[in-house]
Amino acid sequence: MKACYAIEIITPKKILLRGLWFGPKRPKQVLVWVHGLGSSMFSMQTLATNFVDTKTAVLMFNNRGHDKISRLARANEKKIKKTHLAGAAHEVFTDCVDDIQGAVNFAKRQGVKNMYLAGHSTGCQKAIYWASRNPPAGGGGRGVKGIILLGAVSDLAAGTKLQGKQKIARTAAVARSLVARGKRHQLLPPGLWHEVLDAQRFLSLYTPDGVEEIFSYTQPTKNARTLKSVRIPVLVLWAEKEEFSNQPAREVGEWFKKHTQKGKIIILPRTGHLFRGAERRVVREVRQWMKKH
Repeated sequence: MKACYAIEIITPKKILLRGLWFGPKRPKQVLVWVHGLGSSMFSMQTLATNFVDTKTAVLMFNNRGHDKISRLARANEKKIKKTHLAGAAHEVFTDCVDDIQGAVNFAKRQGVKNMYLAGHSTGCQKAIYWASRNPPAGGGGRGVKGIILLGAVSDLAAGTKLQGKQKIARTAAVARSLVARGKRHQLLPPGLWHEVLDAQRFLSLYTPDGVEEIFSYTQPTKNARTLKSVRIPVLVLWAEKEEFSNQPAREVGEWFKKHTQKGKIIILPRTGHLFRGAERRVVREVRQWMKKH
């Protein structure tokens, strides 16, 4: 059992997000944790809270893509009918900029000067996208000293490995048809795809030109401009037995090394996407990296 504070985050666009603050109220440094696709602030807590000590806090929060389908409310709205459908199925990826900025602003108000983003799975894409849209004078990530990427898997690559190119192509055709008819938030027909997603989210996740295809290591000719634009330090932790990858860990590591401005890539042996059994190594590597940045 670990003590924490229940918090409410109001984003710049006045969206209400809820979270948990682990560790001291006035820490010297904080990790803002960005959860993955369909996850929540309760996901990966065993790993994330291991970073907590007398000087370090961890902020875990529900971004608007938490769980498969959820409700999204604006600040000060009282009526349920005024909430909107959200969750991984209906999320518009680019809204992650507002979500993360809300969490960053909350941490700033606690007087924290040393701040890091830690993304897991699709939270990695969100962390990098946020940094690419918040360039300080030096480039990439206003208010944040560095970004930690845990399991930064391409969803397109994962979908290709698990479902195959033909199924992705068939589903994409249906999704494009829905968007063309003004039904971008209509759920895909049952049985067409293994996940509950609306049309626009499928295209965002699982097409080569989708906005979420930031880690394009399976597309050698694609310009990874979003990732390359981030100039603050980036630590990439990749699992040797990453079950959602269709490429060897070494090749993926080389791709990240080539496309990060100030990147450090570490491949952790004998572990998978959730880093089970490697938690101590993850914490040790991240702490050592944070001391240098």
